[in-house]
Amino acid sequence: LGGASVECIPDAPFPNEDLWDSWMTIRSHSILNSLRGKIGCDADEVVPTLKARCVKAEAIWECERGECLTRQQLERAVEKVNDWSVCADSLFQSYDFLALPSSQVYPFDASMNWPTSIAGKKMDTYHRWMNVMVPVTLLGAPCLTIPAGMGSTNGLPMGIQIFAQKGKDAQLLQLARWYYRNSEMKDIDLAV
Repeated sequence: LGGASVECIPDAPFPNEDLWDSWMTIRSHSILNSLRGKIGCDADEVVPTLKARCVKAEAIWECERGECLTRQQLERAVEKVNDWSVCADSLFQSYDFLALPSSQVYPFDASMNWPTSIAGKKMDTYHRWMNVMVPVTLLGAPCLTIPAGMGSTNGLPMGIQIFAQKGKDAQLLQLARWYYRNSEMKDIDLAV
């Protein structure tokens, strides 16, 4: 790991909204079908069953989205994920690892369900604040999060998610070990 360097890729190599839309489509479809299997009912009975059981509104919203999806929308989402995978493979020809922030916000009060805005921008869904994890999730790539430091104004921790090409798990773990041994972060108590 000697001689490592960090490069910033100034422009997103793939449209973020395409990734987000694909993830949302696949997620809603998966949640609907998972709950359908667990409840043991037809797809059109999931939402009424969830409502009757007073399940949280976010789960019902996901299932309602899932009910409205067409086969073409699902195929398009999978196509976009495949395109992103090709793009990522191309990036991994030039880079051993890729990195993103671990979150778009610092840890927030447990009494909050989720952040409703970030830097004055209203979140359009209950999970948009986690948008930064979507590229890695869609790839199914090995990923780990390392401490990046503490917020200057709030003193709360933030991390960096580092991910590697599929099959490069051992190299990623080597990087994490190297980072831990050489970082001042190992001496900071991250308990909040």
